[in-house]
Amino acid sequence: MEASRGAWLGVLVVLLQVLSSGCAESPPYSPGFDSDLFVSKLHREHLQRGRRLGTVEHKPKIHRHDHQEDTEAVGPPQSVPPSLVPVMEFPKSSGGLRRAKREWVIPPIRTPENDRGPFPKHIVQIKSSYAKEAKMVYSISGEGADLDPKGLFTINRNNGSLYVTRPLDREAKDKYVLQAHAIAVDGEDKEEPMEIIVEVIDMNDNTPVFTQNPFLGTVPEASAIGFEFMTVIATDADDPNTDNADIRYSILNQNPQEPDPAMFMINPVTGVIRVNAAGLDREKYPEYTLRIAAADMQGDGRVGTGTAVITVTDSNDNAPQFEKTLYTVSIPENKVGAVVVKMPVTDGDEPQSPAWTAKFRIVSGNNGGFFAVNTGTNKQEGIITTVKPLDFEQTNKYTLLVVAENDVPFAKPLTTSTATVIVNVLDVNEAPVFDPEEKFISKPEDLAVGSELTVYTATDPDTARTQNVTYRVGSDPAGWVSVDGETGLVKVRSPMDRESPFVKDGIYKALILAMDDDPVPATGTGTLVIDLKDVNDNAPFIEERLIKVCNKESAPVLLSVIDNDGPGFAAPYRVELQGDSKNNWTATMNETKTGVVLRLKIPLEYGDYNVVMRVYDTLALYQDNTIHASVCDCTGDNVQCSDKTVAGFGLPGILGILGAILALLVLLLLLLLFARRKRSVKKEPLLADDDIRDNVYYYDEEGGGEDDQDFDLSVLHRGLDNRPDVFRNDVAPTFMAAPQYRPRPANPDEIGTFIDDNLKAADNDPTAPPYDSLLVFDYEGGGSDAGSLSSLNSSSSGDQDYDCLGEWGPRFKKLADMYGGGEDDLL
Repeated sequence: MEASRGAWLGVLVVLLQVLSSGCAESPPYSPGFDSDLFVSKLHREHLQRGRRLGTVEHKPKIHRHDHQEDTEAVGPPQSVPPSLVPVMEFPKSSGGLRRAKREWVIPPIRTPENDRGPFPKHIVQIKSSYAKEAKMVYSISGEGADLDPKGLFTINRNNGSLYVTRPLDREAKDKYVLQAHAIAVDGEDKEEPMEIIVEVIDMNDNTPVFTQNPFLGTVPEASAIGFEFMTVIATDADDPNTDNADIRYSILNQNPQEPDPAMFMINPVTGVIRVNAAGLDREKYPEYTLRIAAADMQGDGRVGTGTAVITVTDSNDNAPQFEKTLYTVSIPENKVGAVVVKMPVTDGDEPQSPAWTAKFRIVSGNNGGFFAVNTGTNKQEGIITTVKPLDFEQTNKYTLLVVAENDVPFAKPLTTSTATVIVNVLDVNEAPVFDPEEKFISKPEDLAVGSELTVYTATDPDTARTQNVTYRVGSDPAGWVSVDGETGLVKVRSPMDRESPFVKDGIYKALILAMDDDPVPATGTGTLVIDLKDVNDNAPFIEERLIKVCNKESAPVLLSVIDNDGPGFAAPYRVELQGDSKNNWTATMNETKTGVVLRLKIPLEYGDYNVVMRVYDTLALYQDNTIHASVCDCTGDNVQCSDKTVAGFGLPGILGILGAILALLVLLLLLLLFARRKRSVKKEPLLADDDIRDNVYYYDEEGGGEDDQDFDLSVLHRGLDNRPDVFRNDVAPTFMAAPQYRPRPANPDEIGTFIDDNLKAADNDPTAPPYDSLLVFDYEGGGSDAGSLSSLNSSSSGDQDYDCLGEWGPRFKKLADMYGGGEDDLL
């Protein structure tokens, strides 16, 4: 205690020296402290970190024209008793009451916040240098005086004592700037205003506050120790440059405390929270709640608390597991896209997350890539399908090993789950296979009917079955080929023609079918591609058949020559005029030998003429062409024909034409009357009109007329309507191919063969009625109004008399003779 008092006395002595030096005049000196060493005595037990020992303040030199000295002050860090309140004196002028403006550096007055008083509390005294010469009046202005907050500071107008009237709050305002004024009572002596700064000393009166509550953070369950994942922040309203706002963080408790009560650690300075122990498991402990604290004074002061909620997020720490590890399935061969098996799995990770979604791989047994595995729509199922056709004859069993994984890698090493799938391939009846599927042959188009084209056969891939293969033509648009059903030998059925519309670029295609004899037969197809070699079987012909020329100075006419044969059998052409055409016309070939230039040799009379020309191809195959030439009465190439023939008929010609038309009309009228009379003649009926019999009608009318009868056909149908189990099956077959009809030939000599071939095709057409199907003939019509015909059956009784049938007319007389004897008995 004595040491503390000694320290206070030492500080006071220094303060008094400074104050007294500010009031006394001294000779000029250089700027600086009065002493190089200030000594303050303090007991050892009061030496604590942050404790203020005192303040040494230095005022720079005062630039005065009268060479006054600088002032220095050393003040204590806390408020002093009223008897020790510092005195602030207005600077003294060099002479007279009027002096030049001077610049002063006045140290701020420091007073603690939250002072308990009593108030008003004296904090400083202001003194004028003219106080000894005259009565001075003091006042203050500025914030806290006459400005808001008004009345916070007051001054004794007589002695210059400055007071604070209530506790200050540094957090509301940490500094006040006042202006001190001193003026003589008589108004003659007046001091320049002096600036006074009052600084509020911070006290630890604010508790740290967390910026949010609660703090929300997430941490992956597979995080390693030391992994930092979130930061908490607290603020303190006290002076950040003091320990009052120096915050330290800590964790007060953790809930739940499993599997370790210290699962997390917080950095005391930065507030960063990190993983402190292993064992995070979302499936067991999905969330942790930490109660955290923030204390100022480096952890020894005021304490604020908050909450941090930590959500443990899923990591891929659980491998998907197959529900079954062995599957045995059977799948037919040759199916692509067939579902082989579905393999469900389970996963302990969070549903619908990437760590939960499963994916699958076939790790072995899929040689050749016949299978693929995909994830089902529920993300927890592997589906194996076929991507290539399986072949029982090559491999009848596959053993696949499938592994299940996740969309994201495992967070730590895990044992993956596998499943074994045994796939048994089932044998099915496969269609015979042609080798090759398209067979190319080259033949001349004029190959004789019945000539062999090729042998086109197929093999049955079902080696485990004993089956016979037969052949037939599937598609033959022109009807040119036939195939032997046993050997597959393909022959020419009808003459082939390279110029046929069924031939494209010299290629003709026919479809050959191969069928096995399995109970459920399978059919394979092969395409026979025939490259028809061209032969010179088409003579050239002139395309234009009608021309017009002038009979005077006529211009030549160019006629186009066409040959349906290919190159080598067509151009160059040559032409010859035939018959009388040589006398009146000239015909030559153009420069390219592909057209005929026809000219009128001599002027002809107006009219129509036939010009016959024989055109030869390069191999001298020819054809006579008749051109109809109209010779007009004109000149040059301006061909204009007028109808002079009609105009020159005259009256006799017109009357002749009208008479011919009238004769034709009369003849037509006579023919119509004759036809009408013939229809009105009625033949004598076999039965008399008055011969009445039930349901017996005559049908000797040649056409419909007024004698037609209305028949009730429901009598015949009534029996079948009562028997729904009896039905007709007279329907067209849909599984048999229609025959190929031969198109009409261009050569008139082939018309007979054309008719015979198409007649045979129509006779063998299974799709033309009547069809080979079940028809009902054995039902007599139970429930019908018609009587039974069973009496017509053979009977051994011999008592039936059929002679009465002879009375029914000529048609029944023969029936009476057959059953009742008569002429046959006489033989």
